[in-house]
Amino acid sequence: MKKFFLILFLLSSVSAFSENKENEHLRFDFGTGAVEQGYVQVVPSMKYSQQRGFGFLTDSVIYSVTRNSDDALKCDFCTAKDPFIFAVDTPEGNYDVFVTLGDYESKSVTTIKAESRRLMLEKIRTEPGEFKKVTFTANVRYSQIDSATSVKLKPREIEHFNWDKRLTIEFNDQNPCVCGVEIVKTTKPITIFLAGNSTVTDQKLEPWASWGQILPRFFKSGDVVVANHAESGESLKSFIGENRLKKIFSAAKAGDYLFIQFGHNDQKKESASYVEPFTGYKEYLKHFINTARHRGVIPILTTPMHRRRFDENGKIVNTHGDYPAAMRETANEEHAPLIDLFKMSAALFESLGVEGSKNAFVHYPAGTFPGQSEALSDDTHFNNYGAYELAKCVVEGIRSNHLELTRYLADDAQTFDPNHPDSFDSWDLPVSPFAPAQ
Repeated sequence: MKKFFLILFLLSSVSAFSENKENEHLRFDFGTGAVEQGYVQVVPSMKYSQQRGFGFLTDSVIYSVTRNSDDALKCDFCTAKDPFIFAVDTPEGNYDVFVTLGDYESKSVTTIKAESRRLMLEKIRTEPGEFKKVTFTANVRYSQIDSATSVKLKPREIEHFNWDKRLTIEFNDQNPCVCGVEIVKTTKPITIFLAGNSTVTDQKLEPWASWGQILPRFFKSGDVVVANHAESGESLKSFIGENRLKKIFSAAKAGDYLFIQFGHNDQKKESASYVEPFTGYKEYLKHFINTARHRGVIPILTTPMHRRRFDENGKIVNTHGDYPAAMRETANEEHAPLIDLFKMSAALFESLGVEGSKNAFVHYPAGTFPGQSEALSDDTHFNNYGAYELAKCVVEGIRSNHLELTRYLADDAQTFDPNHPDSFDSWDLPVSPFAPAQ
């Protein structure tokens, strides 16, 4: 008999989800207590399945808490001691997500990431008896461009949350109490499309991170959404050849932005992506710029940031040759806004110092993370702290260029001087539940 009622419950959940999905307004009530009218109930045992179309994607032990209240949405919630992930099948597009957080009896601190660790909301705090309905805007994309063309994904991208036809939400931090989630499709936001390499991409695995996946946190929800199309190993040339630029322009509309940061891989002479800085590199940059402008999209050039290499005087060594200068030259010739991350990162890393700058890069002894059997010493890629500081540099570049985007910066997105970075010792962002690659 219990099995019979369980089947009825699951079938009713699938039916309600399908009905809401057709209306492009999905409502989920988390917990085993009463269910808010018009919502689909989500209980801890609901693992994601294609048949259901939603559920949890995590090994974390999730449990439900129910309080004595007549408010069906707030009387119960789901939580876990470790980060937990909720996924929902959604069509391609942009979504406003509303999350109801809080508990009648306990404090909560919640950090929310979407897709592959895109930082959306940071440290939302509620006191006992306090509830907050917070919101963020996320982009969902498919690899298909049209009936005959798709993005040429690398093998490591096949299972990537960014391409899996779902909206994935990670709940993290100290006692996140998730009462409900609403997901509404939207066409209102300005979209910032990011084109770049591994220093920009949504890094899936801890402890790697990029400024591109931190950037969403610094914009107001509903006004701006970040669509990060950057990928590891990319150059201007390969980004075109793999249909990634074509994918961006299949979704972009007039008034959107295209941020362009390349150089790390374009300079590798042994690679098929290699181009000379003042010839091929500039020609490809101008192709990106002109194609964007033809569609009414605003191109923003971003010089590559430095690698962690110092001279004997503690000054940063340029490992990018003439590529940053070639990008600056292109910006002047094309009258395109330039965010000089090359210059700002030098100030940032020199401020941190030779040893202190290791705190911004992937430098960790063996055993720091689960499954990490070897020490990590990477002077090109950043951890969460380094990515966060570089994202602040990008935001400062948006300000200094007087871009319209400045109007939509989050209220707490304060001015930032890379010569005076945030203290690493007092900075904190909870890590996601993904082991480092070996």
